[in-house]
Amino acid sequence: RPGRPPRLSRAEIITAARRIIDEEGAGRLTMRRLAKEIGSTPMALYHHVRDKEELLLLLLEDFAGQAPRPSLPADPRERLIAAASAMRDLLAQCPWLVEVLTADDLFAPSALWFVEHIVDAAIACGLTPEQAVHAYRTVWYYTAGELVVRATAARRRATDERPTYRDQVFADLDRADLPRLAALGPRWAELTAQDTYAAGLRALVDGLLTAGGARTPYTSGE
Repeated sequence: RPGRPPRLSRAEIITAARRIIDEEGAGRLTMRRLAKEIGSTPMALYHHVRDKEELLLLLLEDFAGQAPRPSLPADPRERLIAAASAMRDLLAQCPWLVEVLTADDLFAPSALWFVEHIVDAAIACGLTPEQAVHAYRTVWYYTAGELVVRATAARRRATDERPTYRDQVFADLDRADLPRLAALGPRWAELTAQDTYAAGLRALVDGLLTAGGARTPYTSGE
């Protein structure tokens, strides 16, 4: 009928919500803000999406469902590392996803592909199913923590060009009280900005497998 607003689709809602998050951050995504973005009303949105939590789940599933699934090596230890690295690379494309996932009860079924391969590889290395789950959780904490810290720091640097508080503190450390940090101070920002995820992941996985009595521990000559 003339004057009747166009019908909404979930695809349109997801696209608009993703645009808000990419440009303004996940914290700015509300049903009211989303309705304004697509020229509708919050009540109209509720016919398609129950609440913000369901909206986030739809966004997660949409993103994870389109993500490529890389070929993984046959060796179980290398497969574990490759799956974890692929998960990290995927999440690094959308840092807001990590913030949502750290709630620990919101996840996309499509993203469980990574979890399946990490757990399966850990069991193939000799861990029990229980140990494999604990190993996955440890890898996840390491991965999520690394991504959150880097994303938060990047956002802060992007909006403020002044020297950070950390830079100011490290520039004036007491050499008598903190000799090591004072010596490293001029290089601290450079060193901590380096991407050491891969090396840290390998060390973490090796420790988990060794502690769990795995059959295929890492050797330094590898």
